[in-house]
Amino acid sequence: MPDRDESLEIIQRELTAFARRARAAAARLHPELSLVSYALLAHLEDSDGCRPSALAEQFLLNKSTISRQVTALEELGLVERRTDPGDQRAHILHLTAGGRAALGQVSDHRRAAFQERLADWTAEDLARFAGYLLRYNDRA
Repeated sequence: MPDRDESLEIIQRELTAFARRARAAAARLHPELSLVSYALLAHLEDSDGCRPSALAEQFLLNKSTISRQVTALEELGLVERRTDPGDQRAHILHLTAGGRAALGQVSDHRRAAFQERLADWTAEDLARFAGYLLRYNDRA
């Protein structure tokens, strides 16, 4: 059994490989969208829209980076700005029907990939793995 340092090294290496595969998969699904773009779309769906400043805060990115990302998503017809009913000077970003469709396509593809990769895992293994991921992400 590996010691703690070896285990941490394995975890770091494997999570890096996981992120690399996720970026490559995102590029194959829609060459104009980055993994960050999909994350922004998912957050807009989960939050039912939000201000660009809230996206910057959520993803720990500066406002100019978010602005570039949002502009690209608007140009692709995936996101739209709506006037904030509580503050007419501000805008709320929302997914368009095209944005929901793109996100749905990615979710379906990702779900199928996980089902295939984890097909031979027992229910107990899956539950344990899911628990570990929840525990890990709760610490973020």
